[in-house]
Amino acid sequence: MNGLFDDFDTVTTLVSLGGAAVVVLLFLGIASSLNTERKRIMRRLERTQKGPAISTAASSVTVRIDGADSSIRGFDKIIKRIMPNPEKLRERLVRTGKRISLGEYVLVSALLVVLSFSALSIFAGLPAFVGALFGVAIGFGLPYLTVAFLAARRLKQFTTMFPEAIELIVRGLKSGLPVTESIKSVGAEMADPVGIEFRRIADSFSFGQTLDQALWTAATRLDTPEFRFFIISLSVQQETGGNLAETLENLANILRRRKQMKKKIRAMSAEARASAMIIGSLPFIMFGALMAINADYAMVLIDDPRGRLVLFMAASSLLTGIGIMFKMARFEI
Repeated sequence: MNGLFDDFDTVTTLVSLGGAAVVVLLFLGIASSLNTERKRIMRRLERTQKGPAISTAASSVTVRIDGADSSIRGFDKIIKRIMPNPEKLRERLVRTGKRISLGEYVLVSALLVVLSFSALSIFAGLPAFVGALFGVAIGFGLPYLTVAFLAARRLKQFTTMFPEAIELIVRGLKSGLPVTESIKSVGAEMADPVGIEFRRIADSFSFGQTLDQALWTAATRLDTPEFRFFIISLSVQQETGGNLAETLENLANILRRRKQMKKKIRAMSAEARASAMIIGSLPFIMFGALMAINADYAMVLIDDPRGRLVLFMAASSLLTGIGIMFKMARFEI
C-alpha cells in the first residue's frame, strides 16, 4: 500500500510540475504577444509622426483584412487547425463588444485549466482524475459563461435603446432625409452600443455594400429578434413600397409593448427565482449553523479527502439544480 501511495504521489508531483511548466509557457506566450503588439503600435506611431510618404507607386498599396487569431504565428496556426468551428466562437466574442481575440480566449482557457487542476490536486488533495475533470470544467466553462454574460448584457442594452433609435430614424424620414442619412444620424447621436453598431452599418454601405447586406451583416453581431424585425420591415418596404416612417413608428411601438410584456413575465416568475435562491442558500446556511454549534463535527467535510470530494459533488449538483430552476423561470416571447 505504501508503494502504491508513493507511486501516486510521484505521478501527482510529475503532473503538477508539468502543469507549472505549461503555466510558465503560457505566461511567456502572453508576454511575447503583448510585446509584439506594442512593437506594432510603436511602428504605426512612427509612421504617423513622419507623415504620409509621397510615392509614385501608389497603385502598389493594398488593403488587407487581418484574419489572424493570435500575434504568435505558431499559435495562430494551431488554433486554425485544431479548433473545429472557430467562426462561431469569433461571432460570440464580437457580440461582447470587447476586443477579445480568439488566441487570448484560448490562452485564458488553457491557463484556467492548469491552475484549477493544480489547485484542486495539490492544495485540496483531490485525486488527479477528479482534479483534471474539474479543471477542464472550470477552464472551459468559466470563460464561456463570462463571454455569454458580456454578450447578453450588451444585447440587453442595445434592445433597451433600440426603440429610441427607430424613432430617431422616423423623425429623419419625416423631415425628408433618406434612410441611409437617418441611419448615419443614429450612429452620430445615439450612445453605445446602438451608436457604434449603426456607425458600422453606415461605414459598410459607404464602402460599397448595399443597405440590405450591411444590415444582415450587423444581424450576425446582434442576434436579437428586434433587430431582425427592423431589417425585415426595411426589406418589405423596399419591395412593396409604402410609408416607411409609419411602418417604423409602428415597429417602435411594438418593441416597447414587447419590452413591457417581458417585464410583466419577469414579475410573474419572481416566485420561482426566489425559490431557487432560497433553496440554493439553505446548504450554506446549515453548514454555517453546524460550524457555530459543533465545529469539529462539520470540519470532517473539509479535513477528510472524502469529505472534500462529497462537497465538490454536492456543489456541482446544487449548481445544476439552480440552473435548471432559473431556466424554467425564463420565458421567451
